[in-house]
Amino acid sequence: MSCEKPLEKLVGGYSFTAIFRKIAFIGDSLSSGEFETINEDGSRGYHDLYEYSWGQHIARKNGLLAYNFSRGGMTAKWYLESFADERDLWNKEKACQAYVIALGVNDVLNQHMPIGEAGNIDADEFEGDRPFISYYAEIVRRYKEISPDAKFFFVTVPRDSYYQVKAEREALVKAICALAEHFDNSYVIDLYKYAPVYDDEFKKKYFMYGHMNPMGYIYTAELIDSYIDYIIRNNPKDFNTVGFIGTDIKYKQL
Repeated sequence: MSCEKPLEKLVGGYSFTAIFRKIAFIGDSLSSGEFETINEDGSRGYHDLYEYSWGQHIARKNGLLAYNFSRGGMTAKWYLESFADERDLWNKEKACQAYVIALGVNDVLNQHMPIGEAGNIDADEFEGDRPFISYYAEIVRRYKEISPDAKFFFVTVPRDSYYQVKAEREALVKAICALAEHFDNSYVIDLYKYAPVYDDEFKKKYFMYGHMNPMGYIYTAELIDSYIDYIIRNNPKDFNTVGFIGTDIKYKQL
């Protein structure tokens, strides 16, 4: 039995992520290739340059089609209540074989939305404010309706020396891992546990102000791509029929 850990080996060239021909990347600024600037008056500018996003780097490397279903400042609540409809992201013509979801920073760490519990995620259970996990789960359910056999990869937040509320960050990671247990065909890309700490030295190399620089997005692409490759290599039976996702081909489950 292999003792290899996720991200122990970063892949070069084609990875097994290439088995997916269409992937959607759902997230916030760091999923959008956002660069931050400081203007002459001291105000800050935020610019989503999708071609620099880690999702598009993964797509170019592996020769696949990637959708950026993302925007700077994105929250699960915003995505579900208006953004996806405005961008026509529930359109079945945009159905994908895999969805990589990287949400939670703005919802929980910046806006301090209650996280909620994985056993309590249905929208009709809430008379007042819904917790983050309920919005997240509804996004997953909507895409499962569009692409029932798609694979889902839930990305946790990395460790960051700038965030002082460790308990809040760990609670968010726990909730995302619980959602992967709740939904079938779902896996965790656990950057909190296995990625480098985003400390001063890391940010000196890979950040420009509060967001990543061009090198940072390429490095993140290496991490995400390598983690998906690791998941597939260690669960090959789960991915045998990926080529049939989104087709009318009938087959017997292995």
